[in-house]
Amino acid sequence: MLDKVLWLIILTFTPIFELRWSIPIGLFSGEISVPLFGTIQGFAMPILLVFVVCVLANIVLGVIAYFFLDKVIYIFLKVDFIKSIYDRFVSRAQRRSKNLIEKYGLIGVALFIAVPLPGSGSWTGALVANLLGLGYKKFFIANTIGVIIAGIIVTAVFVGLFSLVGLPVIA
Repeated sequence: MLDKVLWLIILTFTPIFELRWSIPIGLFSGEISVPLFGTIQGFAMPILLVFVVCVLANIVLGVIAYFFLDKVIYIFLKVDFIKSIYDRFVSRAQRRSKNLIEKYGLIGVALFIAVPLPGSGSWTGALVANLLGLGYKKFFIANTIGVIIAGIIVTAVFVGLFSLVGLPVIA
């Protein structure tokens, strides 16, 4: 069981996949063809365990990504060319969007993370929040809310789909 939990965490930490892939793999009982990973046997794990592991891993992923981006950006800003581009575009966008961020930033980022589509999620949400200057505390709250919503949506959709086609789901 521990090896399956570790695989769920690895899948959740993978950009693009996140919990949009790890939850279905955790719930599914057959074989799934996953890009970059090949064929993976579904884990047929209990719904609540899969949900909790994947959601918590995705929340931690967002925090790590935000922290990493925040530190890495400043390393690159030591290069004059990159700093001039950053100052020209990002700093100006932050100044212009300051009022919108203060009004809708947390909710906007949470909804962006919550939409279970490719290109959204914790990785991209961390990048957007960092570039817009949302701040650690607001990002953590937005990320947590967004990931929980995404986890509920993905779990509900796949439990429904699996039930619809007659695949067993462990409660």
